[in-house]
Order: sequence, then structure tokens, then C-alpha cells
Amino acid sequence: MHASRDRSSRSTGLVLALVSACSFGGSGVAAKPLIEAGLGPLQVVWIRLAGAALIVLPLAWRHRSLVRRRPALLAGFGLLGVAGVQIGYFAALSRIPVGVAVLVEYLGPPLLLCWMRFVGRRPVSRGAVMGVVLAVGGLSCVVEVWSGLRFDVVGLLAAGGAACCTVAYFLMADHAGADGDGADPVGVIAFGLLVGAVLLTAVAHPWDLDWTVLSGPADLGGSRVPCALLVAWLVLPATVVAYFTGVLSVRRLSPQVAGVVAYLEAVVATVLAWLLLGEHLAAPQIVGGVLVLAGAFIAQSAAPKRASAGPVAEGGRTAPDVQSHGMGVSNG
Repeated sequence: MHASRDRSSRSTGLVLALVSACSFGGSGVAAKPLIEAGLGPLQVVWIRLAGAALIVLPLAWRHRSLVRRRPALLAGFGLLGVAGVQIGYFAALSRIPVGVAVLVEYLGPPLLLCWMRFVGRRPVSRGAVMGVVLAVGGLSCVVEVWSGLRFDVVGLLAAGGAACCTVAYFLMADHAGADGDGADPVGVIAFGLLVGAVLLTAVAHPWDLDWTVLSGPADLGGSRVPCALLVAWLVLPATVVAYFTGVLSVRRLSPQVAGVVAYLEAVVATVLAWLLLGEHLAAPQIVGGVLVLAGAFIAQSAAPKRASAGPVAEGGRTAPDVQSHGMGVSNG
């Protein structure tokens, strides 16, 4: 009976992780046309988070007791899981190529394994290690990291900061609910998005935003699409759905497995950009995508089963995807 429940929980967790990866990865094809229409990248991120925060505002009010019971948790979720990755990634983009920034940021799962093994003294499956190695190699091909490669200490440190925020997300999500305080993940995610939107307001300067752009069309692979529709896409599936499914998946899988599955975000972003935006998909990117898929499959099939699928009390993440210059959600 317990084995059956474990298998069911694991299958549900894998489905949630895949939905999250696809949702985060699909944000790029919505964000890029908005940027080309005249909005700044950080302004697009702010619109994304502010819109999501408005949607989950009723949920935050419903779980308002969390502000008194778990203020540090809510602040950490918003600061690290929502705003931290975005700010670190954009700081990196101002100094190093997109591919290099993405690759360094996605070193989060390997760093997570190191933390779990050497700091947390927890067992790490060989499948997870092998999956991470394959996924990192595949991601290097997907983002074509060798294009415009250059070294910049500040840029690499900023991208490394985004990777550390990703590690913090997985660790918080994994340990959430361990104290049995009943903190509902819905409330945690809702307040995290609110905190993240407020923090990004100081960085994105939305008061300088040209709001008339949102009432007009944008070019999506040669087709004219209303900007409002792209914003809805960016806010609902690519942020709200992505965050909720991503956080819930960590508790049903494990940080090491969920971290490797998250690499699929970059593959989804690249494939959708090819299909919808007409961007070129080179042979190394196809090979890299296969390696990422292989790494995710090995990690999820070889990892030990979780003993519990309890509620999540902490967590949150956004991981910027490749084609949107950090619009993913890592995420972010």
C-alpha cells in the first residue's frame, strides 16, 4: 500500500515538474515580441510578476495569517525565489553573453547536489549525478555557450548569484512543512509573488513604461498578435501555473530530481522559439536537447523514492530561459 502511494506521488510530482518546466520555458516566446515592440526586458519581467501578484492577491488575503506566523519564509521566497534570480541574471546579461549567463545560472542543480552531499550530509543518487552531468553538457549545446564567449568577473558573479538563488529555492521547498506548522504552499507562493513584484519595482522603474505599447500588436513569427494576449500568456501559464506546479513537484520528487527536470525549460524555450518565432535550430542544439532529455530521464528513474508527499511550506523559483533574455521564470 505504501509503495503504491509512493509511486502515485512520484508520478504526480514528475507530471507537475514537467508542466512547470514547459510553462517556464514557454515564457520566452511571449516575452521576446513584447521586448521587440518597445518594452524593456526588466519592464516585461515587472509586468509579468505584477500581473501574477494581482491574480493571487485574493489567495494571499485568505492566507494572511502567514505574515504573522512565517514572515521570514515569505520574505525569503520573494527575495530569492522570485526577485533574486531575475536581478542577478539581468546584471549578468549586462556584462556577459546570454548563453554564458544561462549556463552559469543553471549550475544551480549541481551546486544543490554538492550542498546536499557535503553540507546536509544527505545521500545523493548516482542517477541524479549522471543526469546533472548530461544535462549541463546538453545545455551548453542548447545555448551555444561558445558563441561570443568572454570572461568577466562581475558578470560571472552575478550569474552565480542567480544560481545560488535557485539552490535556495530547492532547499526551501524540500524542507518545507517539516515542522508541521501547516503553512499552505498556496499562501506562500502568493505572498512570494507579491514580495517579488514589490522588490522588482525599485529595479524595473515601471513609471517609465510606455503603456501604449500594451494596447497595440506585436510580431510573433510574422503574425500580428495583441500585446495584451502575450501578457496574459506570460502572467497566467508562464508564471502562476509554473510557480505552483514547480514548488509542489519538489515535495513529491526530491530537490535533485526536480532540479534536473528543470533543465527542460531551456529545451522547451529553444524549440518554441524555433516553431513560433522562426529562430534557427542548429544541429548542436538538437543534440544538446537530446542530452538534456536523457539526463532528466536518468535522474528521475534512478532517484530514491520520497517517504512523504506532504505540503510545501517554503520555496519558489524562477529560471530565465534562453530565448527571452531572462524571461523564464527560473526560475522566472
